[in-house]
Amino acid sequence: MKAKKVIFYNQKGGVGKTTAAVNLGSALSEIGQKVLLIDFDAQCNLTGAVSGDLRKANIYQVIVGQIPASSAVQSTIFKNLYLIPGSIDVAGLSIELVNENNREYFLKTVLESLDDDYDFIILDCPPSLGLETMNALAWADYVAIPLQCEYLAMEGLNLIMRTISNVKKSLNPNLKILGILFTMYSKRALLNRQVVEDISQFFGDTVFKTIIPRSVRISEAPSHGLPINYYDRSNVGAKAFAELAKEVMSRVE
Repeated sequence: MKAKKVIFYNQKGGVGKTTAAVNLGSALSEIGQKVLLIDFDAQCNLTGAVSGDLRKANIYQVIVGQIPASSAVQSTIFKNLYLIPGSIDVAGLSIELVNENNREYFLKTVLESLDDDYDFIILDCPPSLGLETMNALAWADYVAIPLQCEYLAMEGLNLIMRTISNVKKSLNPNLKILGILFTMYSKRALLNRQVVEDISQFFGDTVFKTIIPRSVRISEAPSHGLPINYYDRSNVGAKAFAELAKEVMSRVE
């Protein structure tokens, strides 16, 4: 059985992309899925959020051919959860790869050997539409779109949908949208409720039923190097990500 390859992608930063990638991965690993997280953002926030070691081999070294992908994989302190750390050098990849042949397929080529080793490979993209993100879109089976519940997010969503449509035509005809995921939701905020209603009406079943609430505990967890289900199991966010894991399983099966 080949791994299901999922990327978390939004061209806007600060939408809960890394948080969603880490906590979905952890929730899936807790229900028995073998999960590899890949930190493909030069800020390396995903690596810290699972207590990863940035001094060891990383995704940049894999892409430029210094080491095979399997040599960059770290075990984490969490059962069934593995990591390829990020690197600040990822920020320069667009310039390094720009004149290479098949430059959109570097990631696909170097990660191919891992397909049979995991149930899920989840990759956190940088918040931009550079060559790094195009590589991620060309590699993935599924794209998950985290969305903050605000009106500017709605405008950005149209651009994301256009990008995915173009990638399907030109680079990766098998790419599917796993779902639109609302993050940092406060049911007390009228605007939040309105945005969820409008986007859900327009996009229907593309929207995940699970909504990730705004929670101080979710925000605190990465500074302790823990996913939310290990940091505070009783938290509403931990319960939401457990529900999301079940929903993701039903969508990929």
